[in-house]
Amino acid sequence: MPRKITGAAFLSLDGVMQAPGGPTEDPTGGFEEGGWVFKLWDEGIEETLGSLFSGDYDLLLGRRTYDIFAAYWPYAEGDEKPMGEAFDRANKYVLTRGNQPLEWQNSHRLAGVEDVAALKESDGADLIIQGSSTIYPALLAAGLIDTLITMTYPVLLGSGKRLFGRGTLTDRLEMTDRRVTDKGTIVATYRPGGTLPPYPDEGPIPVTSERELARRALMDAGEW
Repeated sequence: MPRKITGAAFLSLDGVMQAPGGPTEDPTGGFEEGGWVFKLWDEGIEETLGSLFSGDYDLLLGRRTYDIFAAYWPYAEGDEKPMGEAFDRANKYVLTRGNQPLEWQNSHRLAGVEDVAALKESDGADLIIQGSSTIYPALLAAGLIDTLITMTYPVLLGSGKRLFGRGTLTDRLEMTDRRVTDKGTIVATYRPGGTLPPYPDEGPIPVTSERELARRALMDAGEW
């Protein structure tokens, strides 16, 4: 039976997912709001995370998220130690073009989307994507993500890495579940919904007034 791949992402209202966990997690690009999830911690999210990480699972990660996790979770103490131990036990599949060592135990390299497709068809635990903004466009385009869970906080961050970045193709998603926490975080669950339909015959007919044609000419010339 094929494995399922679930992506789960913390998002700002303007789509930023960079460095939710801590101020030093990923300041690349001048991002200054690292740890924003904990600045706005929402107890209502704990139920979602508890359900996501219950049972057996493996992790599917981009290389930078892998580096962040490998430098943190094996050394976690206190309340976070059980999660660190669970991540230690899980297989970590890293989608990367590089050949740098993957020294964290139970780590495995995937060279491309074809490797992810083969992994999905193999026996084993279902896969959870954490972080890893760069791998979403290719996996969505290949139809490899079964479920997408977004946890959208009521905050605007202005800049930073986004879940649907460069290379994201036009596609539809079907919402299968949703709820709003007491603090206003929207937890939405989606599954693939097929391609965007063509413009309907009954839709408004574009006008061809002189002003509209002049506007289109300005667009074509890059002057609009």
